Amino acid sequence: MTTLIAWRNLAHDRVRLIVTLVGIVFSVVLMGMQAGLLLGFSKATTGLIDYAKADLWMVPKGTLDVDLGTPLDERRRFQALAIPGIRRAEPYLINFARWKKPSGGTESIQLVGTPVDSELAGPWNLEQGRLEDLAIPDAVIVDHLYAKKLGVSQVGDTVEINQRRAKIVGFTRGIRTFTQSPYVFTSIANARTFVGAPSTQAGYVLLSLTPGADPAQVEAAIEARIPEVEIFAAKAFAKSSSDYWLYTTGAGFSLIISAILGLVVGIVIVAQTLYASTIDRLPEYATLKAMGAPSRYLYQIIITQAGIAAAIGYSIGIVVVKILVIGAAEASAAPLLPLWLAVGLGVLTFSMCVGAAVISIRKVMAIDPVGVFR
Repeated sequence: MTTLIAWRNLAHDRVRLIVTLVGIVFSVVLMGMQAGLLLGFSKATTGLIDYAKADLWMVPKGTLDVDLGTPLDERRRFQALAIPGIRRAEPYLINFARWKKPSGGTESIQLVGTPVDSELAGPWNLEQGRLEDLAIPDAVIVDHLYAKKLGVSQVGDTVEINQRRAKIVGFTRGIRTFTQSPYVFTSIANARTFVGAPSTQAGYVLLSLTPGADPAQVEAAIEARIPEVEIFAAKAFAKSSSDYWLYTTGAGFSLIISAILGLVVGIVIVAQTLYASTIDRLPEYATLKAMGAPSRYLYQIIITQAGIAAAIGYSIGIVVVKILVIGAAEASAAPLLPLWLAVGLGVLTFSMCVGAAVISIRKVMAIDPVGVFR
């Protein structure tokens, strides 16, 4: 009976039910989108690392973020290859550059240079063109998400990078950047030419290990032999890059604050809506109490009522969030909705609703049932 009474309490006043559900749905959408944007931006900061197949990253000492590396002499790569446990070592170059659009105007880009025969890095999600085409002098690959921003639309378009001719030979799909300076992939030889770097300059050295090699021992051996560098495991470097942008820059801090505010506002909306809904029905609860209903029975009705509202509101809200996430898939700032976040939002919504119901229970228990007969 508690479930039936709880549902009838909700459904009796349809306007109040709609207001309650709108409040819950709005809070779910607000929290879901803010948390999803934070996750999306966090993933964008580590895309180059996540999709590389390197076990270890050799970086110049003091480097915290993959986008902000400093020059590293490629000789370090040959020194690393001499250390037991290293299977392959590849140079990797990332540099900011100026992109001149065919129609005029310039944009900031990030050149990403890798060996043409790279096994550890390079563009992914390739939709048009071939990776082998990067061997062509001045060849570059860009992402469809930034094609309009860069003023290109098809393979064969020509632009200028740092006042040097460049030709589009392919397009990827979904490679985002946190800095909003699009990644432009090319061969490491072309990248050096575009930025005017020496033929031995790299930004990083990507390392893969032989089967059975101990990463910690290899890392210690490299750092002991080459004190000018640091060695990061791929996951550690990804965390360092994400932490750098999210915790030490204004952009990351604003995203975190927005996500927290979304959570707080969502909690307040749900708590206020359900509390008001319970208070509006105090006469009904007083009647049940006058009829001899024990306190535990009233508790069950109120909590069940909150659970039903949470289930309906969350179901609608998470569908709306999913639709918005799909709709923003082609945007440069795309929110994410992994399964754990969807489940977490469900648990949080239910907890908020039950918490608001528990707060209102104290008011219900203070009812004087005699007042029903006056």
